[in-house]
Amino acid sequence: MSAADGPAGRRPAAGTGKGERKRAELLDAAEGVLLTSGHAELSMRAVATAAGVRLGHLQYYFPARSDLVSAVLARILDNSLERLSPLLGATAPDPAGIVRALLADQDDPQLVRLFTEVWALAAVDDTVAPAVRGFYGDYLDRLTGHLRLHCPELSAPAARARAAVFVMLIEGAALFRSGVAAHRTPETDAELIGTAVRLLTAPADGPRQPPGCP
Repeated sequence: MSAADGPAGRRPAAGTGKGERKRAELLDAAEGVLLTSGHAELSMRAVATAAGVRLGHLQYYFPARSDLVSAVLARILDNSLERLSPLLGATAPDPAGIVRALLADQDDPQLVRLFTEVWALAAVDDTVAPAVRGFYGDYLDRLTGHLRLHCPELSAPAARARAAVFVMLIEGAALFRSGVAAHRTPETDAELIGTAVRLLTAPADGPRQPPGCP
């Protein structure tokens, strides 16, 4: 997850021209429906009404609900990568900084709510689920590339698997750190950050647990 400016903590989609501005407004409206009414109410007609446009106008930009959700997620990922690129691309990256930057997004309750609604929608709509998988596939591609660059001894499958576990850890943490399933504590945050950092830095045959653990 990532936050910037705008609805649910994000900046409007980059670009110039009336078309890009209108596209951003429609995505803002879709996020607004998810946040205020929930995934069950995310219909194309509801989004068109929220945006103040005809249904056909919305379908010109996004023919189906799955296209709309895919674009919402793509905007989140683009904003996340834009903010994280300096950290991921640094010659000597700061793994703890990367983890803390990702966890900082979970301080935005609207962003957590948005993802919770999208996950719930993907669970019941087979046309939306591929959009969510595509989002996480792109996320994993970037993180796998980072691991292959900075942990070159990792094989491609091992790097991909480690990236997947890292994403599972960070994304699952949103439910427990946001108050949805539990509340964060300094102790759990310290363990979470330490575990996530080890996933980003441990050598292929290195320890998976801190010294002293059985």
